[in-house]
Amino acid sequence: MPQTKTLIIGGGAAGMTAAISKARRGEPVIILEKTAQLGKKILASGNGRCNLLNEQLDSSFYNPEARPLVNSIFSRFGRNEILNFFSELGLHYYSQDGRIFPFTNQAASVLKVLEMEIQRLGVKVEYSFDCLSIQKTQTGFSLQAADGRLKTGQNLILTGGGCTYPAFGSDGSGYKLAASLGHHIIKPVPSTVPLVVKDPLCHLLQGQRIIARAQSRIRGKAGTPVDGELLFTKYGLSGSLILDISQEISLAINRLDIKDVSLEIDLIPFIEPKQLETELLKRRKTGLSPDEMLTGILPSKLCMAFKQLFEKDNPARAAAKLKNWRFEVSGTRGWNEAEFTAGGIDTGEIDPQTLESKLVKGLYLAGEVLDVNGVRGGYNLGWAWASGYIAGLS
Repeated sequence: MPQTKTLIIGGGAAGMTAAISKARRGEPVIILEKTAQLGKKILASGNGRCNLLNEQLDSSFYNPEARPLVNSIFSRFGRNEILNFFSELGLHYYSQDGRIFPFTNQAASVLKVLEMEIQRLGVKVEYSFDCLSIQKTQTGFSLQAADGRLKTGQNLILTGGGCTYPAFGSDGSGYKLAASLGHHIIKPVPSTVPLVVKDPLCHLLQGQRIIARAQSRIRGKAGTPVDGELLFTKYGLSGSLILDISQEISLAINRLDIKDVSLEIDLIPFIEPKQLETELLKRRKTGLSPDEMLTGILPSKLCMAFKQLFEKDNPARAAAKLKNWRFEVSGTRGWNEAEFTAGGIDTGEIDPQTLESKLVKGLYLAGEVLDVNGVRGGYNLGWAWASGYIAGLS
């Protein structure tokens, strides 16, 4: 059986970038893609717009354990290098509030320029290659697919992704393959994910959106306050505010099995507490009914939902509750609704210069399969491009 110089497991953002980086050096490379199409998750990113990366591509926006590795990779292939890479592919882009998007506002444009370069370089792609096992051999690696296909390569780049969007091929199988070669896996949990809250208020207000401020409270310890859009759902809470605050909550519940987890939400963040109290006292004196007390401050649906506050409490107590409404969090939604994975291959087992495994010579790892997860805003795709490119250089 002929042996290829480099095999790449995964045809997503990191895998395609690694293939281009490797092939530009004239090295034979084959991408082994689990599904029937490259880059499915790219098409879904940024609500179909593809948030390429962030202007502030800095390690402080990633989980603390990963920052030394992220720093090392970005020092070699950071914001400017990523943008130059896409410019060379013919992609034009623009920046909006620090987030960089293709000018077409279509993720399909990003995927297309990558595919065009892969074709130009003569990179081979094998589709529907569901890798079941990896064997380390004297000359490299031997891979077997579920349908019986065998592939051998001198080097292997594993970019199998995380667990989010399993319908697109990211089902966590990359972790099993890495573990079979001796790597330690930090338990993957959903990140940037809606929260499950058992509160009748959520069901009553489902579909309603407001701008709010929230902070987590885990075993009594308060997290950092976050502002954003809050969406009430039939199962709990979602919206950008919840997605931005969900990682620490998901880690507490899904990895550490902590039960004492709650959210404290300021439902009226644009009015200071004392000012709100004064406003409500003034309204009470004018003879407004309980369901009219919050008119002009909150949407009508919330005015009705909170009218009982003014039937039972004085305006001062009502104001205090509205500025600090407590929701007990019982869980998170699943992988189908999460945007990213928190967890993966232990970054301490990876060479920070080359992304080569410290345990298995010739094995390189890139993208979400590693325990590297950033906040929303283009940081996770930024990591995929950068780590894929560096893995391909090695």
